[in-house]
Amino acid sequence: MSTSQPIAHRHDILILFEVTNGNPNGDPDSGNQPRVDALSQRGLVSDVCLKRKIRNYVELFPPTANGKIHKILVRQGAVLNREQEKAVEATKDPEAAEKEKGKAKVKSDGDHARRVKDWLCHEFFDVRTFGAVISTGSEVMKGSAYGQIRGPAQFSFGQSFDPISPQEITITRCAVTKEEDAAKERTMGQKYIVPYGLYAARCYVSPAFAENTGFDQADFDLLVEALSHLFEHDRSAARGDMVVRGLLDFEHVGTQAESNAEQNRREAKLGCAHAHELFESVSVDLKDKDKTRPPQSFTDYTVKVDGWDREGRSTRFPGVVLHRRVDPERNPST
Repeated sequence: MSTSQPIAHRHDILILFEVTNGNPNGDPDSGNQPRVDALSQRGLVSDVCLKRKIRNYVELFPPTANGKIHKILVRQGAVLNREQEKAVEATKDPEAAEKEKGKAKVKSDGDHARRVKDWLCHEFFDVRTFGAVISTGSEVMKGSAYGQIRGPAQFSFGQSFDPISPQEITITRCAVTKEEDAAKERTMGQKYIVPYGLYAARCYVSPAFAENTGFDQADFDLLVEALSHLFEHDRSAARGDMVVRGLLDFEHVGTQAESNAEQNRREAKLGCAHAHELFESVSVDLKDKDKTRPPQSFTDYTVKVDGWDREGRSTRFPGVVLHRRVDPERNPST
């Protein structure tokens, strides 16, 4: 297994993305219409949807070998309990198994459960990144404290800055599905689109939980890479044109001098500012203040990152560095 160290710095990440003439996240309880907040009519994209894009990217573009494996546990067609049984078999203690021969079957000890958890974290990128519930199959994991893995990277729902206006579009198909409909010239169908919406989502990366799963700097770099290309390899007719317009990574690095390295490590792990204060330094406003027409493109917005210089430093947050992974202010049309 890899001997690399878990990440030591906290990260708070703001993701700005847009959709044009597409459905960013359909709601199966509403006929796959775009998710909408009932009170504000602002569009929603679930955290599960965002993590699916990351899983898909890593599965398509796994990194070169770095001592870890980057398989994906939660994928289409996977049987989760089968993967758990593989982990149980791979981590059996031969001596303990020999002693158990001929005895009544009993629940395994906690040490075996820990080894199963570590094996799954090593094998699967999404387990060591997002965590997983692994107490659903083997008796080894049922009731174990290791049966629920809390991952270091957690997402909020994405939400649009302004109300969206979902539209139902009727489509036609010249082919038919059933033999008895062969005489028909065409069949009809429907799809739902959002003409335009600019959304924001947040990702929180905790080094405290990274220690539990072994999530290291290489894993974090892969997560950022996937976020930067979130929709580039997820195109479909249903999702229209989706673009990441901003990816702002607030890294907590500490405020202490080199002579006080231990205290600085604690600050970087704990965090040097509240996440909401960091996110509030980014303002997204419509240029049309009177809102006489709904936004139709990213150029209808002004995005400002207040109080941060181009090197990512701020006098208000001295222990935090801002990495503009995708710079929302660098928009030539504004």
